[in-house]
Amino acid sequence: MHVLDLLQLDSLGLHLLWGEEILLGQEVAGVTATDLEEPGRFLGPGELVLSGLVWWAEGDVAKADRFVGALADAGATALLAGEETRGRVPEEVVDACRSHRVPLVAVPARTSFRAVTEAVYLRQWGDLSRRPSRLFALPENVRGELSRLVEAGAGPDELLDRACAHLGRVSCYLLTATGRTVARTPSAPELPAGQVSAASARGGVRLRIETESSPYDAWQLYVPDPDAAPPRVLHEIAEVLAQSRGGQTRRLAAERLAGQELIGVLEGTLAGPTPAPADTGALEEALAGAGLPVGGAYRVMASTSGDALAEGLRHLEGAVYAVGRSVAVLHEDPASEIDAAGALRAVWPLLQQCGGPQADLRLGIGARAEGLEGLRASLTQARFALTSADGTVPVRGVEHLDTLGELMAGIPPEVRSVYGARTLGALGDGMLRDTLEVFLANNCSWARTAEALHPHVNTVHYRIERVEVLTGRDLSRLDHKLDLYAALRCG
Repeated sequence: MHVLDLLQLDSLGLHLLWGEEILLGQEVAGVTATDLEEPGRFLGPGELVLSGLVWWAEGDVAKADRFVGALADAGATALLAGEETRGRVPEEVVDACRSHRVPLVAVPARTSFRAVTEAVYLRQWGDLSRRPSRLFALPENVRGELSRLVEAGAGPDELLDRACAHLGRVSCYLLTATGRTVARTPSAPELPAGQVSAASARGGVRLRIETESSPYDAWQLYVPDPDAAPPRVLHEIAEVLAQSRGGQTRRLAAERLAGQELIGVLEGTLAGPTPAPADTGALEEALAGAGLPVGGAYRVMASTSGDALAEGLRHLEGAVYAVGRSVAVLHEDPASEIDAAGALRAVWPLLQQCGGPQADLRLGIGARAEGLEGLRASLTQARFALTSADGTVPVRGVEHLDTLGELMAGIPPEVRSVYGARTLGALGDGMLRDTLEVFLANNCSWARTAEALHPHVNTVHYRIERVEVLTGRDLSRLDHKLDLYAALRCG
């Protein structure tokens, strides 16, 4: 199966925008649809990449170059760009494909990506069926059993086990985009999420299972041994798992709704714009509705992405939690050895890698609490810790705010800027401000400040006196020193 074969199908109406003949004759190994800005880790050699160009920003040459460059580095066969979203394929994308030597094909709005995918796999399966080998699709009895299991709402573990049972001791995994194992066959060894990328780099077969879920929990079927199962069988298994995903998605949506109702009780929003008074009955009802034990200790978490937070918590085996739009409540069993904060810190790089460099992924964690008022306090703490989290420390617990600088990081930037300008504005941005900063950094030592800045010690005395006059602070007083130190940190 080659790109040229697709271009010759009148039913698809594809249009070649750029591609040399030798490149169009490359063998197609599979199809992946993605709109991630950094799709490289989800692609394999020989894949056609379908993209609706949702990631595209008008006139952003660098973004087009990064996306197409990732395709070239992964060994993609071609980029099939949909015209429905933008009305056309931008010239910057055409230029990037030409630069990286990745064939570019326009997919008209009337042609669905599913039609392209089916065309590829039907052609591949047709080629395979004509080869003198043992490659057969799923047996009829297996297909029938899987169909009944899907109708009965069977989970992915049971479906994957039954789908692969006739293949013998094959290792097969159903993974999320962050590397979390959703299901695996009985003979497959455990595959830690952090080792998925390295394992995939060694080879194997990966099939993306299209869903309408978030990018953080999109599924892919992974078989480390490419000869362990016929390709047609794996594609049929992937299709069965995709059919079962609908029920799972609806269940997760219902859980998120119940989780948001619990958060509403904590916020007091269910009773109106002002926080409702403490109502233990309402809290217990909301906890039970969200599937959490009533009573005990809890910890509240706030994130910039509820989808990322939900996927991160699913990595915590045995954890009991409820997730709303952007806040989660975790039940903390005293007998449990789960270090939620530590585990989430370990998982967060996987979520950031999945979200791409443009994703603002941060997490704040409140203190352990009991009762409605305690949980409300933990929610406030989590949101404050979230504002103090940054690219260097994306996961921050309120217990770790143990310096004045970390505490101040949680104050909104708009408030910090006003305080800094009002306190230090008279100093300007020159010599007096620099002298104050060095003076405080050297524990208000005249000699060390003079040594660091190189003026005479009397000059340092004069400058500090001017600082005191202009700011109205007395640097012999601890509270005034803290005022000025805080103002410098706000600048």
